[in-house]
Amino acid sequence: MGVIAKQSIRGTIVTYLGVFVGFITTFFVLTRFLTSEEIGLARVLVDAATLFIGLAQLGTNSSIIRFYPYFKDNKQGDHGFFFWTVVVPFIGFLIFALLWWALHVPIEQMFIEKSPLFVDYYYFVLPMAFFMLYQTIFETNANVLMSIVVPRAVREVLTRILTLVVYLLYAFRILSIDGFVIALCAVYGVAALCNLIYLISLGKISLRPDWKFFDRKLVRNYLLYTSFLILSAVTSVLAPSLSSFFITAQLGLDYTGIFAIATYIAVMVSIPHRSLSAIAQPQLAQALKENDTHQAETLTKQVSNNLLLVGTFILLTIWINIDLIFHILPNGETYAVAKNVVGILGLNQLLLATFSIALSTINYSRYYYFSLIYSFLLTVSAIVLNNSLIPTLGMTGAALANLLSYVIYFVCVLITMRLCLGITLLSKNLLKTCLLAIIILMLNTIWLRFIPNMNIWLSSILRSFLFIGGGSLIAYYCRISTDINQVVNKVLNCKL
Repeated sequence: MGVIAKQSIRGTIVTYLGVFVGFITTFFVLTRFLTSEEIGLARVLVDAATLFIGLAQLGTNSSIIRFYPYFKDNKQGDHGFFFWTVVVPFIGFLIFALLWWALHVPIEQMFIEKSPLFVDYYYFVLPMAFFMLYQTIFETNANVLMSIVVPRAVREVLTRILTLVVYLLYAFRILSIDGFVIALCAVYGVAALCNLIYLISLGKISLRPDWKFFDRKLVRNYLLYTSFLILSAVTSVLAPSLSSFFITAQLGLDYTGIFAIATYIAVMVSIPHRSLSAIAQPQLAQALKENDTHQAETLTKQVSNNLLLVGTFILLTIWINIDLIFHILPNGETYAVAKNVVGILGLNQLLLATFSIALSTINYSRYYYFSLIYSFLLTVSAIVLNNSLIPTLGMTGAALANLLSYVIYFVCVLITMRLCLGITLLSKNLLKTCLLAIIILMLNTIWLRFIPNMNIWLSSILRSFLFIGGGSLIAYYCRISTDINQVVNKVLNCKL
């Protein structure tokens, strides 16, 4: 895959460094020194800020990738493209900041009974959202310039290290809870500043708009595309955060904290997706701009196949060792109630990793308006399912609501991509991966049934070695992913 492979591998390495820092933070700081309520507060503030920026960016994040090929011109400073990527989200931030202020009273009434601590820090969402907004915008600008490693390091490593420092300062009571929340906001401010400095160092951005470059057709296409993205964001951005808000409002911040720990574990499944998709999306946008459906289909199949294979083995590793994870987790008995939640959320992350490239394919094509319909469907499904399943199944209901909503969503996306663009992600290799995963799960279940009382450490080590190691060998010799085989061969040749 050339540039895509090199950048994605480097990005994935950086991401896993961040995972290591996140592991230290989650396993040895959060669960040891913070209460589940305090973990829940941090989680819901970040989720609220994420929801806020999804709306406030006014579709800029996707517009950057979609329209950069039209502006790309090194001699003309990309016709001031960077200027618009800064100004448009700032306007959006002002609009939604006013809306956030206006909705304070009704939102307070929803959360005051079960989660009064969130109400106390309601307005801190604004500065956190502002910094997260521009961290994301600057990172996406770097993505289209095919330079993802440094922004990825800022997001996955620097941000996590700074967050770890904040948690430690609060754990040892150097910071009060007010200082803790302020410091969390400042972490994202530092990240945004680092990304901006990196962009400037590339020497490829310009804040001088080229007014003469715009013609009616380009402006019309941009406004139509952005309008659909704004409407789509109002619905689609809600879905990933809905569970946290429903749990916070209906069960309380304690359960939000437990759900957050389960999410931290499950999200490892989709880590390769972050770097691979980030570098593949500009290539996909370019192929669709040139109406090269063959290249687009080849790219999407490669990305989805690689991500499903890698994500499946990460999820299987987590599930095989789930009891050990909660065993070594400080206060693990508090969080072990979320065992099934981890598995369900892991499946959801696997869906996102595998099929998000299909959504990007539609968004960068002339059929992008379908995303609005499906985003609305996703949000309605999530609201209905969360509202009906959480009262009866608690956190497990929230996890199921996420999974079922995205199953409905991606089925619609895949059908549309096939009918409108003639592109399909389904292949024999995807089926091979699914079959291999089912076999490994069956073997793991049989082991636990017939050998239930083995030492937890020994059991996890043996099952990981036999099932994950053996499954990896089968995947390699069956050549389920030629790209991954090439990487493995290159590593083996270097060692030899």
